[in-house]
Amino acid sequence: MSTTLCFDFGNTRKKVAVFQDAEMKESEVMPDDTVETVRSLINRFKPTKSILSSVIDHNLAIEEVLTSATQFHKLSHLTKLAFTTPVGKPETIGADRLALASASVHFYPTSNNLVIGMGSCVTYNFINKYHEFVGGAISPGLEMRLKALNYYTAKLPLVKADSNVPLIGYDTTTNILTGVVLGLAKEIDGFIEAYRLKFRNFNVLLTGGDIVYLASHLKNKIFADPDLIFKGLYAISEVNNP
Repeated sequence: MSTTLCFDFGNTRKKVAVFQDAEMKESEVMPDDTVETVRSLINRFKPTKSILSSVIDHNLAIEEVLTSATQFHKLSHLTKLAFTTPVGKPETIGADRLALASASVHFYPTSNNLVIGMGSCVTYNFINKYHEFVGGAISPGLEMRLKALNYYTAKLPLVKADSNVPLIGYDTTTNILTGVVLGLAKEIDGFIEAYRLKFRNFNVLLTGGDIVYLASHLKNKIFADPDLIFKGLYAISEVNNP
């Protein structure tokens, strides 16, 4: 049995998932990206392979540790992928978006796929049935919107995200939650409708930590999977770490 560690370093959290063969066994949030933390994970799980997706300036020393202990691959525009990237500057595509695109092609190889990642930013990633990542959009994520209202005003409080929001807010807190949560849900539905007018049939895949706040407010049919990025990373690892 082969064990693979899949690392996802985002702007908000650093996470790792453990796969045994093709089955994801567990995931956890890492306290930091120190050599000690990574070595602890290696000692616990005894991986044969590892892969890293990072959109931050992480500790480069951990790459040496992973290379010495495992078959290691760092996701980049040079990675062997199951799709092409016919965009102006493929080297600027975030590693997280490449992983999401890979997951969509792996699980739905004959379909057009719109993958929506709900992280620090909301990313819209469209991969057509010809396995071309044609692009998408980036907008502020849920937490970023809540923090912006607090930071750029004198009196609005910092409100914690919640899925239970009214259509009509009745105080400052619910007004903010309604505007941000339902506003983002309407944005997502609007993008889906615009894509539907252009492409007609496609899957909508929703992933990321903020699914719990948004999924119930979306009117469109979606496939929600909070672990989609890890599944994409595993699929990429299998190609690049044979």
